[in-house]
Amino acid sequence: MRLPRPRPPRRLRGPRSLAGQLFAMQVVLVAVAVMGCAVFAYLSAGRQAEETARRQATAAATAVADSPAVIAAARGKNPTAALQPYSEQLRHDAGVDFVVVMGTDGTRWTHPEPSAIGHKYLGHIGPALRGKTFAETHMGVLGPSVRVVAPVRDPRRGGRITALVSSGITIETISEQLRDQVLALVGVAAAALALGGLGTYVINARLRRHTHGMNAGELSRMHEYHQAALHAVREGLLMLDGQRRVALINDGGRELLGLSGEAVGRPVAELGLPPALTEALLSPGPRVDELQLTGERVLVVNSAPVSGGERRGSVVTLRDHTELQALSGELDSVRGFTEALRSQAHEAANRLHTVVSLIELGRSEEAVEFATAELELAQALTDQVVGAVAEPVLAALLLGKAAQANERGIELTLTPDSRIDDGLLPPALPARDLVTVLGNLLDNALDAAAAPGEPGGAPPRVAVTARAADGELLLRVADNGPGVAADAADEIFRRGWSTKQGAAASARGRGLGLALVQQAVRRNGGTVALDGTPGGGARFTVRLPLRARVTA
Repeated sequence: MRLPRPRPPRRLRGPRSLAGQLFAMQVVLVAVAVMGCAVFAYLSAGRQAEETARRQATAAATAVADSPAVIAAARGKNPTAALQPYSEQLRHDAGVDFVVVMGTDGTRWTHPEPSAIGHKYLGHIGPALRGKTFAETHMGVLGPSVRVVAPVRDPRRGGRITALVSSGITIETISEQLRDQVLALVGVAAAALALGGLGTYVINARLRRHTHGMNAGELSRMHEYHQAALHAVREGLLMLDGQRRVALINDGGRELLGLSGEAVGRPVAELGLPPALTEALLSPGPRVDELQLTGERVLVVNSAPVSGGERRGSVVTLRDHTELQALSGELDSVRGFTEALRSQAHEAANRLHTVVSLIELGRSEEAVEFATAELELAQALTDQVVGAVAEPVLAALLLGKAAQANERGIELTLTPDSRIDDGLLPPALPARDLVTVLGNLLDNALDAAAAPGEPGGAPPRVAVTARAADGELLLRVADNGPGVAADAADEIFRRGWSTKQGAAASARGRGLGLALVQQAVRRNGGTVALDGTPGGGARFTVRLPLRARVTA
């Protein structure tokens, strides 16, 4: 006994794409709509054809009944001879199938079929004998027909009914007319169905391109993943349309840009962002790892235009660079301090060689005097900084910058009224921000003081004041450099401004120092001001509020 061969498993097909589903549904809807309209038009055409036939028959019957020739012939003894040619001519002219003139007893006087003359009329005549013109559908000699019966009144006999007239159109004739209309209707319906199918196909082909052939379930899952990714990504994501309006923004983007309220649909120019950042977002070209500043953050901005479509938008990603920038500032300070120690070590080696050489030359007293003078000068500055500034981070920064200044031939001094006792700076005031503020101010002051001046002018000097008193921390850095032009006073804290290379510094990533100073000062609720010094140059004054330390 042979066992039946097992059938191979049927291959499961995935769900039809959304465009395919919509195409099938639209084709069905168009077909149903066209067929419904065709059926309605067919029924309407049938009723209209019957109504038209009834009006034609009524017009013909009433015209014959009112004809004087018919009234006169009804009085004669042989009405057929006079009325048969007349009724046949009228039948052809009126476009009806028959015109029958009969007596009041129903005997036909005229008929398209001469053999039917003299026989009884097949139909109802009662309403016409009562003086009423009426219509009906009845079986006759020519078949079923729509007919109208009208009375013939003789005015000479006081309007008495002397004959009856019946006019009608057969159902076969009506059906032929309706058949022609139906054929035309079928042609129109087929053309409408073809055009509707073609239009649906074109629309769905475009929809298929936009949905990449995905079905409804896949689109739904993509939307869910899209929303989950937007809320999960910590980096900021901003999408702009062709009119530079916000098309999409995630939670990270709102936080990094400091936006409140609904941002979607608003133009970028109306978001209240800094001008440089707004210009970067509105730029049609790509941006790669560009540093931009907001009120409290340093952002890394990357943007790329959206390819395709008539109106090109752009996609912008934002990364918070604030912490990294602060760490970079600390690293620069440490690097500068290291370089200062290296230079000090180099200078110390030179001084040691000088002292040894003086001793070898027998100049012991001069060797002692040279070594003591150098040690006293270095120790005096160290003692002054350590004695006045108990905050170790600020003290180390000042000593490092002093070594750099000495190596560059600049005199850096700490004013006598400087005083920061230990414990006065609260934990709420990060040491990192202090390094950012004082370090950048000192760098700018050293650069300004080292700028070429007039021949025979005063030696370059930088004076630093660091004082904590009356509930605030005061940091003041003054130099005797060329100063800041009056028209640039409002621009110095803008990104891209630099004492070295002016506006072109932004193209090389410079000019962030003073902008970072203002950002750190604002973040801690303080103020920064610029004014001039009596001997020329610039003086920056930073005031930061000291919050009371919270004890357990």
